[in-house]
Amino acid sequence: MDIFANFFHVFDAGVGHVFTPASLLYIALGTLVGLAFGALPGLSSTMALAIFTPLTFGLLPSEAIVFLIAVFISSVYAGDLTSILVNIPGTPSSIATGFDGYPMTKKGEAGRAIGVSTVASVLGGLIGLIFLIGFSPFLVSLASYFGTWEFALLGLFALTMIALINESTMLRGLIGGVIGLLIACVGADVMTAYPRLAFNSDDLAGGIDMIVFMVGLFGFSEIFSQLEESERPAIKQKIGKIFSSVGSVLRCGKSLIQSSLLGVGIGVLPGAGASVATIAAYGLSKRTSKHPEEYGKGSVEGLTAATSAANASVGGALVPMMTLGIPGDPMTAVLIGALMIHGLAPGPSLFTKAPEIVSGIYLGYMVALVFMLIFGLLLARPFARLIALPRYLVLPAIMVLCILGAYSIQNSIFDVGIAVTAGFVGYLLKKVGIYPAPIILGVVLGPMIETNFRRAIMLGDGDYSLFFTRPLSLALIVAIVLAIVAPPLIKRARAGLKGHSAKIASA
Repeated sequence: MDIFANFFHVFDAGVGHVFTPASLLYIALGTLVGLAFGALPGLSSTMALAIFTPLTFGLLPSEAIVFLIAVFISSVYAGDLTSILVNIPGTPSSIATGFDGYPMTKKGEAGRAIGVSTVASVLGGLIGLIFLIGFSPFLVSLASYFGTWEFALLGLFALTMIALINESTMLRGLIGGVIGLLIACVGADVMTAYPRLAFNSDDLAGGIDMIVFMVGLFGFSEIFSQLEESERPAIKQKIGKIFSSVGSVLRCGKSLIQSSLLGVGIGVLPGAGASVATIAAYGLSKRTSKHPEEYGKGSVEGLTAATSAANASVGGALVPMMTLGIPGDPMTAVLIGALMIHGLAPGPSLFTKAPEIVSGIYLGYMVALVFMLIFGLLLARPFARLIALPRYLVLPAIMVLCILGAYSIQNSIFDVGIAVTAGFVGYLLKKVGIYPAPIILGVVLGPMIETNFRRAIMLGDGDYSLFFTRPLSLALIVAIVLAIVAPPLIKRARAGLKGHSAKIASA
């Protein structure tokens, strides 16, 4: 009952900001933008947010945030379209969607697959929203027990987690995080305001703008990467029977609820995100299904599990972002930057100083789900044609958006140069297995880690022992050590057990 009481309470602060013609128009527009970016292979949710965040600078904070929330939610869902139609994931979170979605397409059930994906995504997103509303106040109250020691270690733990599940090895993930921390050090010292790593440049003395860097790292780097790839095949599948699939999802209620709850739980973990949630939920659903043999051959239950988990993880990822200022994934890292450029600081103070923004996020999330359901079902055919657009038309349009986004922050050509440079460096780093997510989280978390660490040292008169004598900080240190040490040890132990079993079998 507390969850629902809290839900109705937030209407008081946010209903006047969200249910206005302008805000509803921005939510609808954000949903369409997210659908377009998610549906085009290679154009990620993070890229969409990074490109459009600077363009919201002239909007009211409440309008900007609901627009970006709509972009976030719909882009996570829209990656399923390409995964279903041509087995090319539009976003990393839609990889598991193709396991059963594409086989359904090959059997002539593309329309049904799109319908299942849409309905399951909306229902999963709704479960994520309920969790976000119900669990956020608990974390806000828990945050009151955190001191500067705990916040420094919390930021370090989040960086460790994203490195742990990096697309490449953990070492490369940690290297990416360190690169991000170094980028965050460019500009004025957080305590003394003395310029660091500025190389006598007035433009660098103020630091590298986080949004400009994101536009380059996610936008330009992806453009450079796609220029290397061959043109993707056009879509030839027919799309029909979209609306008849609602009942199919409802008959998979167990898989839907189970996968959504798992998606929320994984989304809360810093750095995990929708891509991890979908794979984990799909595997769990297959292991607990009465018909596991159907998975991978066009199972509606498997498709429901993957798509519901992806959108449920959105609500989970917003929990640490809003309550603790910790990005749950790269997309929420961009949202933190969006809040900051509008003068809002994510964390416990957001709930006390700007309750209308918190309420606006909740309500904007809910309205975006409604628009996503409508647009997802009605616009499946037009978006299928959009997917088939040749790359020579898509990439120049994305490049123009990237340039406008980088320039519009401070009306600076230098920022455009920073974005292009960041994109080229990011493109080269991906070649050696260092991906953007740890880097950008290092940039986001760098000031938080440094400020709180140095403040903790000052408050303790140079005594580091307080990090080990405070219960919460000690628990975080243990968690960080385990996150780094445990996976290699477990992997080695499993390899040893397999080798021992093989010796016994051969004997």
